[in-house]
Amino acid sequence: MSDTTITGLFAWEALDSRGRPTVGCEVRLDGGATGSATVPAGASTGRHEARELRDGGPRYGGQGVRRAVAHVTGEINDAVRGLDSTDQATLDERLRALDGTADLRRLGANAVLSVSAAAALAGARQRAVPLFEAVADGSGAPLLPLPMVNIISGGAHSGRSIDVQDFLAVPLGAASFGEAIEWAARVRAGAAEELAARGLPVALVADEGGLGPLLPTNRSALDILVAGTERAGLRPGADVGIAIDIAASQFVRADGRYVLAAEARELTAGELVDELVDWCARYPIVSLEDPLAEDDWAGWRTATERLAGRQLLGDDLFVTSPDRLARGVDERVANAVLVKPNQTGTLSTARTVVRRAHAAGYATVLSARSGETEDDWLADLAVGWRTGQIKVGSTMRSERTAKWNRLLRLEAELGDRAEYAGRAALPQASPPQAAPPQAALPDSGPPHHSQPEVRSTP
Repeated sequence: MSDTTITGLFAWEALDSRGRPTVGCEVRLDGGATGSATVPAGASTGRHEARELRDGGPRYGGQGVRRAVAHVTGEINDAVRGLDSTDQATLDERLRALDGTADLRRLGANAVLSVSAAAALAGARQRAVPLFEAVADGSGAPLLPLPMVNIISGGAHSGRSIDVQDFLAVPLGAASFGEAIEWAARVRAGAAEELAARGLPVALVADEGGLGPLLPTNRSALDILVAGTERAGLRPGADVGIAIDIAASQFVRADGRYVLAAEARELTAGELVDELVDWCARYPIVSLEDPLAEDDWAGWRTATERLAGRQLLGDDLFVTSPDRLARGVDERVANAVLVKPNQTGTLSTARTVVRRAHAAGYATVLSARSGETEDDWLADLAVGWRTGQIKVGSTMRSERTAKWNRLLRLEAELGDRAEYAGRAALPQASPPQAAPPQAALPDSGPPHHSQPEVRSTP
């Protein structure tokens, strides 16, 4: 045996940031090193994702994970003992074969990912190298990602106070990762000030640390975000762009119509795209995630055509699946993929999606989940895999700042040895024009590219 050989696993039932159980795992190596990982879980999950294993019954409202933990310490432990922790592909293939299902439902994707991630961390520690270096393939210098930072939340992340799930700041004009995070913190503070000035609630905090105010319309969040950027002394569009996670799968009906419950409106796919086109004409929006539902391929094709020049980001659409990404590439749908390791269950498959996306000219955004943990390994994956962008939540709550803090440390440690992706990480993006001062919040109602004119709301 080598010093990176796996000698055993230990697992336990931990809690994520929403107080729900999740799987923690420690991988132990022959050389004495260990690696621990606690896996995240989503609130807004696509139906094509790998499946977590939950216990059912009265404990934690059925959300317990004791069966998944038992799988880690039982048959998974027996199957991976003796494998080399640094051979990620072989380890992950063994885990998939052991489960025997396409979506890891037998052992649980939460059980499988805990072992996959903990093994990578243990192997890196035994070799005395940081995880980003252990997972890098030598294709370039370490790349610090452009952050997407949650400012305002609705949907499944904030009690559906509004229908659209997240409104995020993208610090396009920042010259470094550290400056980007500082600007995002200023925008969040500015948005809170703007809400307070308009007599709207500020104390409500959503799952990912963003503000969760009760707003009259979905579009209102855009007004608040632009005004908050201006209060921060930054220019909407030139310094800070807007990303939106629409999460349309969360409000589509079986008949294909999209229900904006907060506004008592129903839209066809075409009408929803019309709405988003109008938003993009009026606000400095640079990225739209899941503008249509996960299986609305026709709607996605329309959105890709009509919203060309912006990042069209597939989350529920692609679910970190090589097969679904391949279909998207073949049908020329979207131009970017959100990468969530727990959607697919192993680090190897997530990395494959990153590589195939880059080969096809798609941008990649490494993403956390709404139910996160204090682990920071996601930050290292973004740097080592050179994803170019990262999305982990807001600039508060420790499970979010753990990732930002890891990236800030890597920036300080690496200095000139690292690159910063900046605005170039966005597909076909150039700075949108700065928006003029915004109108008052309505009571109701509804490679490089120049963005459409950005206007205030009428």
